[in-house]
Amino acid sequence: MRIRLLAVGAKPPRWAEAAFREYSRRLPAALKLEAPLIGLSRGHEQDRRRAREEEGQRLLGRIGRGDRVVALDGQGEAWSTEEWARRLAGWQAAGDDLSLLVGGPDGLAPSCLERADLRWSISALTLPHALVRVLVAEQLYRAVSLNANHPYHRA
Repeated sequence: MRIRLLAVGAKPPRWAEAAFREYSRRLPAALKLEAPLIGLSRGHEQDRRRAREEEGQRLLGRIGRGDRVVALDGQGEAWSTEEWARRLAGWQAAGDDLSLLVGGPDGLAPSCLERADLRWSISALTLPHALVRVLVAEQLYRAVSLNANHPYHRA
C-alpha cells in the first residue's frame, strides 16, 4: 500500500523531520509512506483565496490515480485510533492506495474538499503542519501495530 501525505507548507524543522523519519522507518516494507511538501502560494491578503486554490490544484495534481482521498479537515469526522486502524486495514485489504491532504495556512481549497472521499479531523486544535506530519506518521505506525497485535498500542 502506498500512502501519500500531501501537505502544503515550508520545510519542517529538524526535530519534526527526525520524528517523521523515525515513525516512517518503523512501518513495514509493504506500506510505503511518501510525504512530499507542496509549496505555499504567496500573495497579498486579498489574494488568499486564489493562493489557496493554487495550492489545492498542486495537491490534486499529486494524488495517485485511483487513490482513496482523505482530507484532513477540522470539520471532518474525529476517528479514534481503533477506527483509524479499522479503516486502514479495510483499505489495505481492498488494495487501495491513499492520499491524505493537508492544506496551507488558509486551509484546503474547496476543490480538494470536493475531491475527498472522507474528511478526517485529527484534532479540534489548530496544529502546525510539521506537527501534523509527525502525528499522522505516528498514528499510522500505531494503527499498523494495532492491526498486527503488536504491543506498541496499549489502550
